[in-house]
Amino acid sequence: MRKVAAVLALVLATGVAAGGVRADATQTPTHAATQAATQPDKLAELRARAETGDAMAQLNLGLLYAIGQGVAKDYGEAVVWYRKAAEQGQATAQLNLGWCYALGQGVPQDYAQAASWYRKAAEQGEPTAQLKLGVLYASGDGVPQDDAQAAAWYRKAAGQGEATAQFKLGMAFANGRGVEQDAAQAVSWYRKAAGQGKATAQFMLGVMYERGRGVAQDDAAAVAWYRKAADQGDATAQLNLGASFDQGRGVPQDFAEAAAWYRKAGAQGDARAQSNLAFAYVSGRGVPQDLAQAVAWYRKAAEQGHATAQFDLGEMYARGQGVSRDYVEAHRWVNLAASRALSADDRAQFARTRDDLATRMTPAEVTQAQRRAREWADAFERASKK
Repeated sequence: MRKVAAVLALVLATGVAAGGVRADATQTPTHAATQAATQPDKLAELRARAETGDAMAQLNLGLLYAIGQGVAKDYGEAVVWYRKAAEQGQATAQLNLGWCYALGQGVPQDYAQAASWYRKAAEQGEPTAQLKLGVLYASGDGVPQDDAQAAAWYRKAAGQGEATAQFKLGMAFANGRGVEQDAAQAVSWYRKAAGQGKATAQFMLGVMYERGRGVAQDDAAAVAWYRKAADQGDATAQLNLGASFDQGRGVPQDFAEAAAWYRKAGAQGDARAQSNLAFAYVSGRGVPQDLAQAVAWYRKAAEQGHATAQFDLGEMYARGQGVSRDYVEAHRWVNLAASRALSADDRAQFARTRDDLATRMTPAEVTQAQRRAREWADAFERASKK
């Protein structure tokens, strides 16, 4: 069993994707909308004002249709009323109409239209619209891809205290996307977002402290920020917090704590945490040794394409540990690991193990194992494209 699987390297700041941002709109009803949702006479009054051209009433009526309060949920009707208010220059309605186009709610999905309406609201200083316009520039949806424009819009929203924009601007500085790379600036913006409770920013601030990028290297500070994000359910922070306990970095070494955090991240589907938890069960580090549990967790990670877990699962099959010995399944998983490993050393090691397994198998068994590996790889590729 490869002991390198015990603790994986912590995620580098430059290796963390900025991630999309949900295209949700402002759907918290105002006091007037709340009254209208619960009082028929107020709803009639709101509708009457909307029909006479009151932009705020139009926005509120659209909100009620979008969230289904006081009226049946109907995005088509929400769009009708958002548009009326938006065409009068109501910034929140413009934002919400952009959201409808971005998600295809009540209208056909159209990123160009989404960008157009976001821009109208953004130019009025609406911070969420500024953020969302930046996201579209970053992805190139509805507008030409332009990292500099993305960063510029993030900065406008971030300057108004928009936490997700602060985080994304921090990512831009960390990676040099649209701005000159500047780790200290990245830390500054992460800290602003982290202070507002943004879990992804707290995690990235932990990474910066762990790596000493833009701040003095400080394992204890890294752990403190990982914990804040982990306590909010951030799976990667839970993984890194587990790794910190596993290695005794910034905290006393504690295998039980490590396993507990790996379990939390693994339960959310993090393949690296699943692989690490499996190794804990193999070695009895922080949990009672349980080879069947190890196989179960290795399988979860292997099915997600984690090469080390695929190799280790193959080894479990080859040795009959936690599962009946099965050279066909062992060859299948080790073969997949050899094709998916990121490092040349791992690919070479996995290939040697695969070839050694083949010497213990009949030609028909090798053919069967190869077929199973191809079938898995084809299915995985199809699923990845969805």
